[in-house]
Amino acid sequence: MISRISVFTRNREALEEITHRVGEAVRRSGVDDGMCYLFVPHTTAGVVINENADPSVGRDILSQFDSMVPSKGHYQHLEGNAPAHIKATMVGTSAAVPVEKGRLALGRWQGIFLAEFDGPRERDIVVQVIGAPPVKRGEAS
Repeated sequence: MISRISVFTRNREALEEITHRVGEAVRRSGVDDGMCYLFVPHTTAGVVINENADPSVGRDILSQFDSMVPSKGHYQHLEGNAPAHIKATMVGTSAAVPVEKGRLALGRWQGIFLAEFDGPRERDIVVQVIGAPPVKRGEAS
């Protein structure tokens, strides 16, 4: 099953948590055990799996990206958003999370984030859940 999640980002750069919304897509798919694939079809945004318990982790990540790829630099790209393209390339545009018993098999402190580097704007995340539906009692597995 393929679905889309739409997120309106509020800042130029942000990590927007989407864990709950991805989990809802998994539940709607009816898949019991399988994989959840995420893809961000944008060139200045990506997807990150990292800690969701302490918001300072996200701020640290964004701060370090800015240190590595400063907004004011010598870039060739005429649109003025070359740092956003570079950061999105560093993060990547896809992720995969196992699905176990109908739920995302994330670690205790993990969350899924849309990584925005050229906002604010509306972004899409393509979610594809592949796997087996629950086995009903009395059916062979």
